[in-house]
Amino acid sequence: MGSPRRRGAGAVGGIMAESAVRRPAGVTLVAVLVWISGALDIISGIIVLVQSGNAEMNERFAGQTGYFSVGVTSIVIGIIAVVVAVGLWRGNLAARMIITVIEVLSIIGSLFLAIAYIGEPIGEWIGIVVSLVAVILLWSRKASEFFNA
Repeated sequence: MGSPRRRGAGAVGGIMAESAVRRPAGVTLVAVLVWISGALDIISGIIVLVQSGNAEMNERFAGQTGYFSVGVTSIVIGIIAVVVAVGLWRGNLAARMIITVIEVLSIIGSLFLAIAYIGEPIGEWIGIVVSLVAVILLWSRKASEFFNA
């Protein structure tokens, strides 16, 4: 279980009381996975920037500018993911919505690739399941109580 989330105090019988809703394990799991994903994006972006002088890699990415752009984009996406993960951890509704939209888009994209891909798209099907589980965990009854507390 996660730590309690406290929202405003109210008077109960002349005594100030705080409501606390514990963060569900599913929300904690999604937040940790999003944070790890963001950290890996930042690390991979830094690696790409370090290798931006590599002629072979520059050729694959339409020149040094394209390769550099990939590195910077990865770092920016990673930073956003880490910030959103912290928001999930704290019960921020906007973070919940952002991750939900990202996961739904991921499901749609993976479904398209799984159907369009003639080979064995096992990775796409796994991605669909993982994204679907994340959405279910973020919108469970316990998660809703946490985010609405």
